Amino acid sequence: MAKITLVEAVTMALAHELKHDNSVVVLGEDVGINGGVFRATNGLAQKFGENRVIDTPLAEAMIAGLTVGMAAQGMKPIAEAQFMGFIYPMVEQIICHAARLRNRTRGRMSCPLVIRAPYGGGIHAPEHHSESTEAMFAHMPGIRVVIPSSPSRAYGLLLAAIRNPDPVLFLEPKRVYHLNKEEVADDGEEYPLDMCLISREGTDVTLVSWGAMMKETLEAADILQQQGVSAEVIDVATISPLDMDTINESVAKTGRCVIVQEAAKHCSVGSEIAANLADQGLYNLYAPVKRVSGYDVIMPLFKMEKKYMPTTDRILKTVNEVMEVS
Repeated sequence: MAKITLVEAVTMALAHELKHDNSVVVLGEDVGINGGVFRATNGLAQKFGENRVIDTPLAEAMIAGLTVGMAAQGMKPIAEAQFMGFIYPMVEQIICHAARLRNRTRGRMSCPLVIRAPYGGGIHAPEHHSESTEAMFAHMPGIRVVIPSSPSRAYGLLLAAIRNPDPVLFLEPKRVYHLNKEEVADDGEEYPLDMCLISREGTDVTLVSWGAMMKETLEAADILQQQGVSAEVIDVATISPLDMDTINESVAKTGRCVIVQEAAKHCSVGSEIAANLADQGLYNLYAPVKRVSGYDVIMPLFKMEKKYMPTTDRILKTVNEVMEVS
């Protein structure tokens, strides 16, 4: 069993499905010869050939259209958007066609595609390279939105996304592409979609997060444990559809909840979780639900980026606020 990074886990999952399913193809800008801008497709073209790993022109709208057409005809295409900020030309095809095909044909057709996109800040990239706009896609019916937080989860969730009969947007938090390594067996075992994953059990407060922010959230949970506060940590993993059952069960046990996200606070996934807790779990709460998030501004460039990103200290300060409410 190899110890690999998150980006290597993505490569492993892609290679597994290319090997075992002839209907799977990978396409996108520089995914073939160069192995992708973050090397997530490194070596795949050499192993599986240019008909399975396809370099496309610099034309995101065209890539999305090709992907929808392939999926509608029984293939399982996996398209790469080089950055989340480059995905917007794909939106018309994703929302107006991929997301609606099953409903439009009353179930006679499906659209089993995956669109991968590195997303989020933390690597000091220029504007249009650091967005966390997952809420925009989570708002659209017909699309699953999946965000891994670790190498093992990236491998298992991507396998499940590729095998799913409906369109999946698979957002890869690039800040943690190379952060740590885990032992991941290339056994073809998938993680379940549409379910939150409990990363740590606790009794005093529920911390809810996903993607790259799981790092700071788990760090905060370790510090809280030393302070005598038992934090349960939930990795949402699939933000649409949202598994509120797991979150509600945890909050019913702890009575307190802090949601941690990199995205801006306004109209965010964190806001949706908080609204659901107010609607379904209000009488279980000892304190108001709090959100630790990015700010409602464009991600600032370079040196100011650290000021935007939520930190472990901000999480701890917020948890202390909810713990003080009796």
